[in-house]
Amino acid sequence: MPKARKIAAHLSSTPDDIESAFYEALHSGDIERLMACWADEDDIFCIQPGGPRLVGLGAIRAAFESLFAQGGSVRVKPEHIRRNMIMASSVHNVIEKVDVLTQEGPAVAYVLATNVYHKTPQGWRLVLHHASPGSSSETQEVHHAPQVLH
Repeated sequence: MPKARKIAAHLSSTPDDIESAFYEALHSGDIERLMACWADEDDIFCIQPGGPRLVGLGAIRAAFESLFAQGGSVRVKPEHIRRNMIMASSVHNVIEKVDVLTQEGPAVAYVLATNVYHKTPQGWRLVLHHASPGSSSETQEVHHAPQVLH
């Protein structure tokens, strides 16, 4: 059994557990633990802020290995998680609080992300992580439609 799958066997069986393991792996720069969160399928996808659509385990792994090589880890904390679970799928919309280093020094950026989990024979696994470019201030949620569209 590959190392990533051995690590996955230790993960609990809820989408929240996998999400927690995913963000912990980002924080620690642990590629094996991060890849253990992903489903072992051809049709899995990852879009990092401003990046292309990555398809499949190989492309996703290569992108995160490159990311970790540049900085060692990603200091990101999921906040304001909204969940929608239907049968064997769970969709999480997350505001990610990311610690970044700018020319002016340490700063915080906010990224909107969607994580989709499917229940597989190995348990819940990540099949999509889509993160849009961040902002320097916490994104506000809109709960009511504006009266004027423009």
